[in-house]
Amino acid sequence: MKPPSKVMIVEDEALVAMMVEDMLGDLGCEVAGSFGAVTDALAWLGSGEPAPDGAVLDVNIGGEMVFPVAEELRERGVPFVFATGYGDLPRQGFESIEVLAKPINVGALRLAIGKFRAD
Repeated sequence: MKPPSKVMIVEDEALVAMMVEDMLGDLGCEVAGSFGAVTDALAWLGSGEPAPDGAVLDVNIGGEMVFPVAEELRERGVPFVFATGYGDLPRQGFESIEVLAKPINVGALRLAIGKFRAD
């Protein structure tokens, strides 16, 4: 299955965000937007920009949980995966969403984004 062309990233660590951007580029994806704060990601989603084909969401963004962004994406029908360096986190209704462990492995990312358009 062809990977999505435009993927949104929500990650507060600049080096990790750049690494994910590079991996996505290597996988043939374009970064639709990269955001280091939940409020910035929500503002972009509400700006009228076309919805991304998928998203990679760090669970904890500067002490704030990313779940409001995840909820907005779910309401729009945009598939996403979580990424976290922590073990077990509260999932708040997102138990079925895949979680990528940090540091993110490019093979795991390839499989995850391949599922974005599997339906």
